[in-house]
Amino acid sequence: MKKGDKVMVLDDNLEGHVVKVLENGVLIETLDGFEMEFTERELVIISEAIKHHHFAPENIKAIISEKEIKKNKNTKRVKPKERAQAAMEVDLHIHQLVPTEKGLQPHDKLEIQIDTARRQLEFAMSKGIQRVVFIHGVGAGVLRAELEYMLRRYENLTFEDANFQKYGRGATQVYIFQNPK
Repeated sequence: MKKGDKVMVLDDNLEGHVVKVLENGVLIETLDGFEMEFTERELVIISEAIKHHHFAPENIKAIISEKEIKKNKNTKRVKPKERAQAAMEVDLHIHQLVPTEKGLQPHDKLEIQIDTARRQLEFAMSKGIQRVVFIHGVGAGVLRAELEYMLRRYENLTFEDANFQKYGRGATQVYIFQNPK
């Protein structure tokens, strides 16, 4: 490319002539009289394009495909079954909540578990999360009963047994109705 060459810009509807060849680019003056800087790869000399058929269909396709944004092939399609799964899981097993159970009475353990459930439920409500699954295990059913007692105090939610195939009888799913603001 040299001073005086007529050029077109590949990614824009601009034409002009080369004013100056710079170290890292080319300064052109557009037909409207504006000076603009481009790299040589962004420009096509008009006379050469016509002489050497740079705008043949296969060349245009190559240029367009080079400029297109490539789709990420690693995006995972979310299946309807997965979409319906709980947005948040909270495991209430005591060994998940404290570093050691040593010295804790059964009542203390139950209190930690219910406090954790209440905090997580309040967090879900504040963040607009609509579904929470509390994993409580089967056991003697004391934690489950206390959890249901706590959940009955809230007016803006319903609860039921969680997906049996995934959790068995050891989990409760909560649906939170968000208040429109």
